[in-house]
This record gives sequence, structure tokens and C-alpha cells, in this order.
Amino acid sequence: MIEKFVSLNAIAVPLNRGNVDTDAIIPARFLKTVKRTGLGDNLFHAWRYDEGGREVPDFPLNKPPYRGGKILVTGENFGCGSSREHAVWALMDYGIRVVIAPSFGDIFYNNGLKNGLLPVRLAAGEVRGLIGSIEDSPGDVISVDLPAQTVTGPDGAVCPFDIALFSKECLLEGLDEIALTLKHEPDIAQYEREGKRKSPWLFLDI
Repeated sequence: MIEKFVSLNAIAVPLNRGNVDTDAIIPARFLKTVKRTGLGDNLFHAWRYDEGGREVPDFPLNKPPYRGGKILVTGENFGCGSSREHAVWALMDYGIRVVIAPSFGDIFYNNGLKNGLLPVRLAAGEVRGLIGSIEDSPGDVISVDLPAQTVTGPDGAVCPFDIALFSKECLLEGLDEIALTLKHEPDIAQYEREGKRKSPWLFLDI
């Protein structure tokens, strides 16, 4: 199971950069774990901390008005590069549930949906408008409504977005691939019973 996503009203964090790759999101040296927790501390590590491990004051995640933000608004081709699922885990462990961008790396986009992170594609002009608004007024809230497939900016402007129906339903119900399979558990059990009856030799312990 994944955490359900229906709607979110939250502080938005601007990251006005394009082509942010997965190594920038979570550097390779932090990928030694298979757990989904603890990765948020090293999210955007090279930009967020200096060589002494101190926070870089000008980086958006370190600015007080943006702390606790759950929506990231960023540039084109976000999540490009290697296919590491840890990039999605790091964002979610930090608290990010929505990433809004003009475009995404394909693998990152799909990894996000499978883990309960909502990647929202908006037109480049709409994204620039959102980034400008939240840079001019840090701490402003953006609303994301998955059933309606809309993003509402701080100024009340509503931007519709597209998402595949299957992915939308999985997010709304909190279903990952394992949970989807288990929904068919009675059918699977019946298939196995029939298989044992018709071809018992296939189920012999050796």
C-alpha cells in the first residue's frame, strides 16, 4: 500500500532550475540503504549544505518561510538521469508530496506515481507564474486537487493538469502494484485450486 493522495493545500517551495537530475536530488553515496526513511536529510545535498555540512542560507529548502513545504515547483526535465527510486523516496521522506514542473524524466515520473508522489505537468508559462508568485511571497500556499485535476495558485488562478486514469485511481485508493495484485487474491486462489486439481504433478514437493 501507498499513502492515499486526494488533495493538498500546502506551502510551495520554488526550485527555479531546469534539468535537475536524480544525482542532484539524492547523491549516489547515500544510496547504500534499501529503506525509504532517513533519505530526506540528504535531499539536494550538494546545494543544501556547504563543504562543512552547514546549511546554505540561500537555498530554498533552508529559508524559514519554505520550511515544511510539501509542494515543489521547479523547472523542466526534473528527475532526469539515472533511474534511482531513492530520488522519489528522498523527496517523500523530506515531506514533499507534489512536484510541479513543465516536464519530468520518464522513469522518475513513473517511480513517483508508484510510490505515492504526485508529479504534475503544467505548461512552462504556468510554472514560471507559480515560481514567481511564491518567490515574491514566500510561504504562500498552493492547492492541488487530484479528483478535479487542478492546481490553484496563491492568486486563485486554476491550472488543469492531465494524468492517466489508472495512475489517478491508484493514488486516490492508495494502491501500489502489490496491493493491486492482492485485490484479485480470491481469483488467484481459485486458479491455484483448479491447477492442483487438473495438474497435481506440477505442485509436488521435490
